[in-house]
Amino acid sequence: MSPIMLYIISFFAVLLVSSNVFLEAAVVGVNYGMVGDNLPPPTAVVNLLKSKNVDKVRLFSPDSNALNALRGSGIGVVLGVPNSDVQTMGNDPSFARNWVNTNVVAFSNVQFRYISVGNEINIPTAAESDFILPAMNNIRDALRAAGRTTQVSTTTFMGLVVDSFPPSRGRFSDGAENIMRSIVRFLVDNRTPLLVNIYPYFAYSRNPQEIGLDYALFTANRVVATDSGNGLQYSNLFDAMTDAVYAAMDRVGGSSIDIVITESGWPSGQNGNIATITNAKTYVTNLISHVSGTNGTPRRPGRSIETYIFALFNENQKDGLPTEQHFGLYYPDMRPIYPVTFR
Repeated sequence: MSPIMLYIISFFAVLLVSSNVFLEAAVVGVNYGMVGDNLPPPTAVVNLLKSKNVDKVRLFSPDSNALNALRGSGIGVVLGVPNSDVQTMGNDPSFARNWVNTNVVAFSNVQFRYISVGNEINIPTAAESDFILPAMNNIRDALRAAGRTTQVSTTTFMGLVVDSFPPSRGRFSDGAENIMRSIVRFLVDNRTPLLVNIYPYFAYSRNPQEIGLDYALFTANRVVATDSGNGLQYSNLFDAMTDAVYAAMDRVGGSSIDIVITESGWPSGQNGNIATITNAKTYVTNLISHVSGTNGTPRRPGRSIETYIFALFNENQKDGLPTEQHFGLYYPDMRPIYPVTFR
Protein backbone atom coordinates (compact mmCIF):
# COMPACT_ATOMS: atom_id res chain seq x y z
CA MET A 1 0.00 0.00 0.00
CA SER A 2 1.38 3.42 -0.94
CA PRO A 3 2.30 6.00 1.73
CA ILE A 4 -0.38 8.32 0.35
CA MET A 5 -3.05 5.65 0.72
CA LEU A 6 -1.90 4.93 4.28
CA TYR A 7 -2.15 8.61 5.07
CA ILE A 8 -5.67 8.81 3.65
CA ILE A 9 -6.82 5.76 5.63
CA SER A 10 -5.25 7.12 8.82
CA PHE A 11 -6.87 10.50 8.28
CA PHE A 12 -10.34 9.05 7.89
CA ALA A 13 -9.82 6.70 10.84
CA VAL A 14 -9.00 9.68 13.05
CA LEU A 15 -12.00 11.54 11.63
CA LEU A 16 -14.27 8.58 12.40
CA VAL A 17 -13.03 8.32 15.97
CA SER A 18 -13.42 12.07 16.41
CA SER A 19 -16.97 11.89 15.06
CA ASN A 20 -17.88 9.11 17.46
CA VAL A 21 -16.47 11.08 20.36
CA PHE A 22 -18.51 14.08 19.26
CA LEU A 23 -21.68 12.02 19.04
CA GLU A 24 -21.14 10.52 22.46
CA ALA A 25 -20.36 13.92 23.99
CA ALA A 26 -24.07 14.74 24.37
CA VAL A 27 -24.90 13.22 27.73
CA VAL A 28 -28.18 15.00 28.53
CA GLY A 29 -31.61 13.64 27.62
CA VAL A 30 -35.17 14.29 28.74
CA ASN A 31 -38.02 12.43 30.41
CA TYR A 32 -41.01 12.15 28.08
CA GLY A 33 -43.98 11.77 30.41
CA MET A 34 -47.51 11.42 29.08
CA VAL A 35 -49.74 12.13 32.08
CA GLY A 36 -51.76 14.82 30.38
CA ASP A 37 -54.82 15.20 28.16
CA ASN A 38 -53.46 18.00 25.99
CA LEU A 39 -50.04 16.75 24.89
CA PRO A 40 -48.84 16.82 21.27
CA PRO A 41 -48.67 13.62 19.19
CA PRO A 42 -45.46 11.57 19.48
CA THR A 43 -44.38 12.36 15.91
CA ALA A 44 -44.38 16.07 16.76
CA VAL A 45 -42.54 15.35 20.01
CA VAL A 46 -39.78 13.43 18.23
CA ASN A 47 -39.42 16.26 15.72
CA LEU A 48 -39.12 18.69 18.64
CA LEU A 49 -36.42 16.56 20.26
CA LYS A 50 -34.46 16.36 17.02
CA SER A 51 -34.75 20.10 16.42
CA LYS A 52 -33.25 20.72 19.87
CA ASN A 53 -30.43 18.19 19.39
CA VAL A 54 -31.78 15.94 22.13
CA ASP A 55 -30.52 12.42 21.41
CA LYS A 56 -31.70 10.61 24.54
CA VAL A 57 -35.18 10.16 25.97
CA ARG A 58 -36.75 8.21 28.81
CA LEU A 59 -40.16 6.57 28.58
CA PHE A 60 -41.70 5.48 31.87
CA SER A 61 -43.54 2.62 30.21
CA PRO A 62 -43.92 1.20 26.69
CA ASP A 63 -46.06 3.29 24.35
CA SER A 64 -46.39 1.96 20.84
CA ASN A 65 -47.12 5.38 19.32
CA ALA A 66 -44.03 6.90 20.89
CA LEU A 67 -41.86 3.93 19.97
CA ASN A 68 -43.11 4.02 16.39
CA ALA A 69 -42.29 7.73 16.22
CA LEU A 70 -38.78 7.01 17.53
CA ARG A 71 -38.02 4.47 14.79
CA GLY A 72 -34.94 5.51 12.87
CA SER A 73 -34.63 8.77 14.80
CA GLY A 74 -31.23 7.99 16.28
CA ILE A 75 -32.56 8.94 19.71
CA GLY A 76 -31.49 6.55 22.48
CA VAL A 77 -34.31 5.29 24.67
CA VAL A 78 -34.48 4.36 28.33
CA LEU A 79 -37.59 2.17 28.54
CA GLY A 80 -39.30 1.53 31.85
CA VAL A 81 -41.03 -1.59 33.10
CA PRO A 82 -43.97 -0.18 35.11
CA ASN A 83 -43.98 -0.99 38.81
CA SER A 84 -47.30 -2.77 38.31
CA ASP A 85 -45.56 -5.35 36.07
CA VAL A 86 -42.52 -6.02 38.25
CA GLN A 87 -44.00 -8.76 40.44
CA THR A 88 -45.39 -10.71 37.49
CA MET A 89 -42.17 -10.28 35.55
CA GLY A 90 -40.16 -11.54 38.52
CA ASN A 91 -42.38 -14.60 38.91
CA ASP A 92 -42.86 -15.52 35.27
CA PRO A 93 -40.00 -15.70 32.72
CA SER A 94 -42.56 -16.12 29.92
CA PHE A 95 -44.07 -12.75 30.84
CA ALA A 96 -40.61 -11.19 30.50
CA ARG A 97 -40.09 -12.86 27.11
CA ASN A 98 -43.44 -11.62 25.85
CA TRP A 99 -42.72 -8.14 27.19
CA VAL A 100 -39.38 -8.00 25.37
CA ASN A 101 -40.83 -9.35 22.12
CA THR A 102 -43.74 -6.90 22.23
CA ASN A 103 -41.92 -3.77 23.37
CA VAL A 104 -38.32 -4.19 22.21
CA VAL A 105 -37.97 -6.76 19.43
CA ALA A 106 -41.00 -5.36 17.60
CA PHE A 107 -39.19 -2.02 17.37
CA SER A 108 -35.92 -3.21 15.89
CA ASN A 109 -34.85 0.20 14.60
CA VAL A 110 -35.32 1.96 17.94
CA GLN A 111 -32.07 2.45 19.85
CA PHE A 112 -32.72 1.14 23.35
CA ARG A 113 -30.07 2.23 25.88
CA TYR A 114 -31.43 0.71 29.09
CA ILE A 115 -34.44 -1.18 30.34
CA SER A 116 -35.36 0.07 33.81
CA VAL A 117 -37.20 -2.49 35.93
CA GLY A 118 -39.40 -0.28 38.07
CA ASN A 119 -39.17 3.35 39.11
CA GLU A 120 -38.58 4.54 42.69
CA ILE A 121 -39.83 1.33 44.29
CA ASN A 122 -39.87 1.99 48.02
CA ILE A 123 -37.76 -0.89 49.31
CA PRO A 124 -38.62 -2.81 51.48
CA THR A 125 -42.22 -1.68 52.09
CA ALA A 126 -43.47 -1.86 48.49
CA ALA A 127 -44.94 -5.19 47.44
CA GLU A 128 -42.63 -5.26 44.41
CA SER A 129 -39.43 -5.05 46.48
CA ASP A 130 -38.51 -8.73 46.48
CA PHE A 131 -39.29 -9.08 42.78
CA ILE A 132 -37.00 -6.39 41.36
CA LEU A 133 -33.93 -8.60 41.05
CA PRO A 134 -35.79 -11.68 39.69
CA ALA A 135 -37.47 -9.39 37.15
CA MET A 136 -34.10 -7.93 36.15
CA ASN A 137 -32.73 -11.45 35.65
CA ASN A 138 -35.75 -12.56 33.63
CA ILE A 139 -35.75 -9.55 31.34
CA ARG A 140 -31.97 -9.79 30.83
CA ASP A 141 -32.37 -13.46 29.86
CA ALA A 142 -35.24 -12.59 27.53
CA LEU A 143 -33.16 -9.90 25.84
CA ARG A 144 -30.27 -12.30 25.38
CA ALA A 145 -32.59 -14.94 23.92
CA ALA A 146 -33.75 -12.32 21.44
CA GLY A 147 -30.18 -11.47 20.51
CA ARG A 148 -30.23 -8.10 22.24
CA THR A 149 -27.49 -6.56 24.38
CA THR A 150 -29.54 -3.74 25.92
CA GLN A 151 -28.51 -3.18 29.52
CA VAL A 152 -30.95 -3.85 32.36
CA SER A 153 -31.10 -1.80 35.55
CA THR A 154 -33.62 -0.30 37.95
CA THR A 155 -34.37 3.31 38.88
CA THR A 156 -33.98 4.15 42.55
CA PHE A 157 -34.14 7.38 44.53
CA MET A 158 -32.67 9.28 47.44
CA GLY A 159 -35.37 8.02 49.77
CA LEU A 160 -33.45 4.75 50.15
CA VAL A 161 -30.24 6.53 51.22
CA VAL A 162 -29.79 7.53 54.86
CA ASP A 163 -27.02 9.46 56.62
CA SER A 164 -26.52 11.39 53.38
CA PHE A 165 -24.53 14.21 54.96
CA PRO A 166 -21.65 14.34 54.88
CA PRO A 167 -21.83 12.40 51.59
CA SER A 168 -19.18 9.87 52.65
CA ARG A 169 -21.58 8.56 55.32
CA GLY A 170 -24.25 7.71 52.75
CA ARG A 171 -25.69 4.21 53.05
CA PHE A 172 -28.81 2.35 52.04
CA SER A 173 -31.36 2.08 54.83
CA ASP A 174 -31.32 -1.04 56.99
CA GLY A 175 -34.49 -2.28 55.32
CA ALA A 176 -33.23 -1.66 51.78
CA GLU A 177 -29.60 -2.73 52.17
CA ASN A 178 -29.86 -6.46 51.47
CA ILE A 179 -32.04 -6.03 48.39
CA MET A 180 -29.86 -3.21 47.08
CA ARG A 181 -26.75 -5.32 47.69
CA SER A 182 -28.17 -8.04 45.44
CA ILE A 183 -29.22 -5.52 42.79
CA VAL A 184 -25.79 -3.90 42.83
CA ARG A 185 -24.14 -7.33 42.45
CA PHE A 186 -26.26 -7.88 39.33
CA LEU A 187 -25.16 -4.50 37.97
CA VAL A 188 -21.49 -5.23 38.71
CA ASP A 189 -21.69 -8.64 37.05
CA ASN A 190 -23.36 -7.14 33.98
CA ARG A 191 -21.31 -3.92 33.93
CA THR A 192 -24.43 -1.79 34.04
CA PRO A 193 -25.00 1.54 35.82
CA LEU A 194 -27.49 2.16 38.60
CA LEU A 195 -30.24 4.55 37.54
CA VAL A 196 -30.99 7.19 40.19
CA ASN A 197 -33.37 10.15 40.50
CA ILE A 198 -31.67 13.15 42.14
CA TYR A 199 -33.65 16.29 43.06
CA PRO A 200 -31.91 19.12 44.92
CA TYR A 201 -35.24 20.96 44.60
CA PHE A 202 -36.96 18.65 47.07
CA ALA A 203 -34.07 18.72 49.53
CA TYR A 204 -34.01 22.53 49.43
CA SER A 205 -37.77 23.06 49.54
CA ARG A 206 -38.04 20.88 52.65
CA ASN A 207 -35.22 22.62 54.47
CA PRO A 208 -34.60 26.15 53.11
CA GLN A 209 -33.42 27.35 56.53
CA GLU A 210 -30.32 25.16 56.41
CA ILE A 211 -29.71 24.77 52.66
CA GLY A 212 -28.80 27.82 50.61
CA LEU A 213 -30.68 28.41 47.37
CA ASP A 214 -27.40 29.12 45.59
CA TYR A 215 -26.08 25.73 46.76
CA ALA A 216 -29.14 24.05 45.23
CA LEU A 217 -29.03 26.04 41.95
CA PHE A 218 -25.29 25.58 41.20
CA THR A 219 -24.68 29.33 41.68
CA ALA A 220 -22.67 29.31 44.92
CA ASN A 221 -19.26 29.56 43.18
CA ARG A 222 -17.55 28.73 46.44
CA VAL A 223 -17.00 25.78 48.76
CA VAL A 224 -20.17 25.44 50.79
CA ALA A 225 -19.56 22.11 52.53
CA THR A 226 -16.50 20.02 53.32
CA ASP A 227 -16.96 16.31 53.95
CA SER A 228 -15.52 15.61 57.39
CA GLY A 229 -15.04 11.97 56.43
CA ASN A 230 -12.68 12.47 53.48
CA GLY A 231 -12.06 16.19 53.08
CA LEU A 232 -13.86 16.47 49.73
CA GLN A 233 -15.35 19.89 49.05
CA TYR A 234 -18.79 20.68 47.64
CA SER A 235 -20.09 23.80 45.96
CA ASN A 236 -23.45 22.35 44.86
CA LEU A 237 -26.07 20.08 46.35
CA PHE A 238 -26.40 17.88 43.26
CA ASP A 239 -22.84 16.60 43.68
CA ALA A 240 -23.31 16.03 47.40
CA MET A 241 -26.49 14.00 46.85
CA THR A 242 -24.95 12.00 44.01
CA ASP A 243 -21.86 11.22 46.07
CA ALA A 244 -24.02 10.04 48.97
CA VAL A 245 -25.49 7.45 46.59
CA TYR A 246 -22.01 6.51 45.41
CA ALA A 247 -20.96 6.02 49.03
CA ALA A 248 -24.00 3.80 49.62
CA MET A 249 -23.14 1.78 46.50
CA ASP A 250 -19.53 1.40 47.61
CA ARG A 251 -20.73 -0.07 50.91
CA VAL A 252 -22.59 -2.85 49.10
CA GLY A 253 -19.87 -3.68 46.57
CA GLY A 254 -20.70 -1.23 43.80
CA SER A 255 -17.49 0.77 43.56
CA SER A 256 -16.92 -0.30 39.95
CA ILE A 257 -20.23 0.92 38.51
CA ASP A 258 -21.49 4.35 37.54
CA ILE A 259 -24.66 6.26 38.21
CA VAL A 260 -26.98 7.51 35.48
CA ILE A 261 -29.24 10.32 36.66
CA THR A 262 -32.62 9.36 35.25
CA GLU A 263 -34.46 12.36 36.68
CA SER A 264 -33.46 15.81 37.83
CA GLY A 265 -35.30 19.06 37.42
CA TRP A 266 -36.91 22.09 39.05
CA PRO A 267 -40.57 23.16 38.88
CA SER A 268 -41.52 26.55 37.46
CA GLY A 269 -44.69 27.17 39.43
CA GLN A 270 -46.99 26.45 42.38
CA ASN A 271 -44.52 26.83 45.25
CA GLY A 272 -44.12 30.54 45.94
CA ASN A 273 -40.73 32.07 45.26
CA ILE A 274 -39.01 28.66 45.17
CA ALA A 275 -40.71 27.13 42.14
CA THR A 276 -40.29 29.96 39.64
CA ILE A 277 -39.43 30.11 35.96
CA THR A 278 -36.21 31.93 36.84
CA ASN A 279 -35.11 29.26 39.32
CA ALA A 280 -36.10 26.44 36.98
CA LYS A 281 -34.13 27.97 34.12
CA THR A 282 -31.11 28.56 36.36
CA TYR A 283 -31.11 25.02 37.71
CA VAL A 284 -31.61 23.22 34.41
CA THR A 285 -29.12 25.40 32.51
CA ASN A 286 -26.46 24.93 35.16
CA LEU A 287 -27.21 21.21 35.48
CA ILE A 288 -26.70 20.67 31.75
CA SER A 289 -23.42 22.56 31.86
CA HIS A 290 -22.24 20.71 34.96
CA VAL A 291 -22.96 17.14 33.87
CA SER A 292 -21.77 17.74 30.30
CA GLY A 293 -18.30 18.66 31.44
CA THR A 294 -15.62 16.34 32.76
CA ASN A 295 -15.55 17.46 36.38
CA GLY A 296 -17.81 14.64 37.55
CA THR A 297 -18.36 14.77 41.29
CA PRO A 298 -15.74 15.11 44.02
CA ARG A 299 -16.02 11.38 44.75
CA ARG A 300 -16.05 10.36 41.06
CA PRO A 301 -14.14 13.10 39.21
CA GLY A 302 -13.01 13.32 35.61
CA ARG A 303 -16.16 12.22 33.80
CA SER A 304 -19.42 13.48 32.39
CA ILE A 305 -22.66 12.27 33.99
CA GLU A 306 -25.43 10.89 31.78
CA THR A 307 -28.50 12.80 32.95
CA TYR A 308 -32.18 13.07 31.97
CA ILE A 309 -34.04 16.31 32.65
CA PHE A 310 -37.46 15.97 34.21
CA ALA A 311 -39.51 16.70 32.24
CA LEU A 312 -40.28 17.52 28.63
CA PHE A 313 -43.80 18.92 29.15
CA ASN A 314 -45.99 20.27 31.90
CA GLU A 315 -48.40 17.38 32.50
CA ASN A 316 -51.82 18.50 33.71
CA GLN A 317 -52.99 15.14 35.05
CA LYS A 318 -50.08 14.31 37.34
CA ASP A 319 -50.99 13.42 40.91
CA GLY A 320 -49.39 14.83 44.04
CA LEU A 321 -48.47 18.39 44.89
CA PRO A 322 -49.42 21.11 42.38
CA THR A 323 -45.73 21.53 41.48
CA GLU A 324 -45.78 18.04 39.91
CA GLN A 325 -47.64 19.54 36.96
CA HIS A 326 -45.02 22.25 36.42
CA PHE A 327 -41.68 20.51 35.86
CA GLY A 328 -41.79 20.83 32.07
CA LEU A 329 -39.40 22.51 29.70
CA TYR A 330 -42.31 23.10 27.33
CA TYR A 331 -46.00 23.87 27.47
CA PRO A 332 -48.19 21.22 25.81
CA ASP A 333 -48.38 23.39 22.67
CA MET A 334 -44.56 23.04 22.50
CA ARG A 335 -43.80 26.65 23.38
CA PRO A 336 -40.75 26.80 25.65
CA ILE A 337 -41.41 27.73 29.27
CA TYR A 338 -37.84 28.99 29.33
CA PRO A 339 -35.00 28.63 26.83
CA VAL A 340 -32.69 25.63 27.20
CA THR A 341 -29.71 24.73 25.05
CA PHE A 342 -28.75 21.06 24.90
CA ARG A 343 -25.11 20.26 24.22
